[in-house]
Amino acid sequence: MRTHEVVLQRIERDLSDGKLVVGGRLPAERALAEELGVGRSSVREAMRVLEAMGIVRTAVGSGPDSGAIVAADPAASIGVALRLHMATHTLPIRDVVQTRILLESWAVQEAAERAGELDLQGLDALLDAMDDETLTPEAFHRLDADLHVAMAALAGNVLVEAMMVSLRESISGYVMQAVPQLDDWNEVAQNLRCEHRAIVTALRRGHGTKASTLVREHIEGFYGLIR
Repeated sequence: MRTHEVVLQRIERDLSDGKLVVGGRLPAERALAEELGVGRSSVREAMRVLEAMGIVRTAVGSGPDSGAIVAADPAASIGVALRLHMATHTLPIRDVVQTRILLESWAVQEAAERAGELDLQGLDALLDAMDDETLTPEAFHRLDADLHVAMAALAGNVLVEAMMVSLRESISGYVMQAVPQLDDWNEVAQNLRCEHRAIVTALRRGHGTKASTLVREHIEGFYGLIR
């Protein structure tokens, strides 16, 4: 086992045992190194790994805000891993699309069961923003991605939301590569606006099965245009 993995194991154990919690501060670099019998460089390497994974955030200096604090941002590490694997072409776009369908169709159906409790103002604001016909395709799809993440978040499942946040950039990547191939972007955008509003309407009315079906058709339909 490499020495920085000793540090990682210790921190994992402390998190599991509740000795470290979100917002809590990790022991100082020197203290960890001495306690575990490793070099301070190994502690720093472990901190870099944890920061890349979204488990901690670090700040340099000697003040009260310095050091490493447990942050727990699962979307950070998942997002980095997805982007890198997409770049190597080891994750086919079709698989990403199918994953979106699985996550989003389940999420909207789950959310619709609590339709009376949902605050849909954020979705309405995004829909209205996308109605601006002067938006560039890139700006439109940034809003589009935000809308899909927001809809998935309504299910109340933290892991599903984190996965959708992580997928956002991968989704945006394949979409923007394909937009120049579309014959009539304005017509496509108008259809997407209508489909988005139909999904949100089904959510608002508590029609889970319909919302789920519309999401599936929406994602598959756009993918069919660009593949």
